[in-house]
Amino acid sequence: MDKDRIIGVGKQLAGAAKEALGKLTGDAKLQVDGKAEQVAGRAQNLAGSVKDTLKG
Repeated sequence: MDKDRIIGVGKQLAGAAKEALGKLTGDAKLQVDGKAEQVAGRAQNLAGSVKDTLKG
C-alpha cells in the first residue's frame, strides 16, 4: 500500500472531523475547510491507488 493512500485517508478523516465541528458550532468557514481537506484527501488516496496499480 502506497503511503499516499494512508495520508489521503488521514486527510479525509481530519476533514470530516472539521466539517462536523463546523456544523456543530455553526462555523461555515470550518465546514468549508473540512470539505476541502476531504477532497484533497480523496485526490491523494486516488494517486496512491494509481501508484499501487502501476506497481503490481
